Amino acid sequence: MRSQSEPAAAEPGSIPRPPLVRELLLVAGLFLVYKFGRQLATGHTAEALHNAHRIWDLERTLHLPSEVDVQSALLHGDTLVHLANTYYATVHFPATLAFLVWLYLKRPAHYVWARRVLAVVTAAALVLPFTFPLAPPRMLAATGLVDTARVYGPSVYGPPSSDHLSNQFAAMPSLHFGWALMVAIGLIVATRSRWRRLWLLHPAITLLVIVGTANHYWLDAIVATAMLGAALALIHPPHRTATTAGRSTRTLVPDEPVLAGAGR
Repeated sequence: MRSQSEPAAAEPGSIPRPPLVRELLLVAGLFLVYKFGRQLATGHTAEALHNAHRIWDLERTLHLPSEVDVQSALLHGDTLVHLANTYYATVHFPATLAFLVWLYLKRPAHYVWARRVLAVVTAAALVLPFTFPLAPPRMLAATGLVDTARVYGPSVYGPPSSDHLSNQFAAMPSLHFGWALMVAIGLIVATRSRWRRLWLLHPAITLLVIVGTANHYWLDAIVATAMLGAALALIHPPHRTATTAGRSTRTLVPDEPVLAGAGR
């Protein structure tokens, strides 16, 4: 008898696993687009700082919690803030990659769904910096926030003027949060454990980290959530159907419509 907390093995009726070489190229392309695509929108320092002041003022108008309060909690000890910086620098890519690998091996239908959603969200997120460049809160002296990565380490960014590997004026939306939320949603949908909702701790911790380290505003995460919600509304996950009365089995059939050609 299979434990409820254990993932079910592949069953007849589930879609075949996509070709490995093609998927490696597609996933590698997704990461490269994320890593280097934002460089196309670099510069615009004055506009990015102006927009940062606008976002900061808007958050106060909306009575959102202050990012300063979250950072103050982190700064109670060097160890905690160092752990937050390390989480920001090291968990984002490996967690998302591990999520995709696990789905590819154990849940091929869910893998195709998750890869499509991540691709759509990432592509949409790369458009926004062209129209709305945004400096992160750590660059606004008026906020009183500390650049924790620079002060306590480790840091993934250099000075904006000499950092040619990233666009630091692309704070909105936060793909750190958007990807983390998709990882949690994907694992909740694809597994049956009664504890699977604990995966939501990943985006929750990510949210506190990106805000507390002054790399993102609350609104960066809100916009990322809206983009992810739109992608999930367009690209449906596989569904499960019970085929026998006494024993439930899963037939994984991608819901329609999905984005035509999105997996190619």
